[in-house]
Amino acid sequence: MAFLNHNGRTICYRLLGDSQKPLLMLAHPLGMTQGVWDDMLPTLLPKFRVLTWDLPGHGASGAWPETAGEITPEDLAQEALALAKEAGVSSFHFAGTSIGGVIGQQLIAAHSEQLETATLTNTGAIIGTEEAWSLRAANVREKGLVAMAGEIVPRWFGPNACQEQPALLDGWKVIMGRGDANSYALLCEMLGKADFREKLHGHKVPLLLIGGSEDLATPPESLKALAQFSGASDPVILDGIGHVPSVECPQTLASQLLQSLS
Repeated sequence: MAFLNHNGRTICYRLLGDSQKPLLMLAHPLGMTQGVWDDMLPTLLPKFRVLTWDLPGHGASGAWPETAGEITPEDLAQEALALAKEAGVSSFHFAGTSIGGVIGQQLIAAHSEQLETATLTNTGAIIGTEEAWSLRAANVREKGLVAMAGEIVPRWFGPNACQEQPALLDGWKVIMGRGDANSYALLCEMLGKADFREKLHGHKVPLLLIGGSEDLATPPESLKALAQFSGASDPVILDGIGHVPSVECPQTLASQLLQSLS
């Protein structure tokens, strides 16, 4: 584990593997941590140097400063670029889930020259509605993340994962509850405004889209629409998987990544 000071706050990250191998950056979903990628690392590290990090106010990363105003997709993309610079590379492979996929879309839209490839999972050119995200932000600020986790976390995983891992929901409720409520709320408000439908035309980044058949937050239709807006091939839809394939089927997702990047 390492830390980077960036724009007045601390980013917690991990940079693992051989510095001679190509860099793969992995961006986690809202309310989670970089730990979502852990079970994929044994498969990825023989081929890649891997960099993971925690979003603002998540995991061990510092909260978004109260005086800093809103968070934008470009703010998060700049964090990714600062970490890549810290790793000593000018271009990299990228994979991100949910809000991590929003970071990926911003990188494609504004910094495509630094992307070797992009893999976006369980995301969309737009996700949900601005009204729904504004309501969630207000509820989080009023009630706190511990209280809201009981409502939010069960939406992350498909029924198979919950049956196979009886403590899965309880464990992630604890992790979500430890986050910074204001940072989470600001990210909700960012997602309510994010719209990449007209921003992904004409890019040259090799792009793979992956979804889950049981994903309630970003269902397969969201990935299919993103494919149309971005010019990507039809998405790979993982049967029986919910919103977080890196947790639900890490070996399957790692194999998809290796296959697409080889």
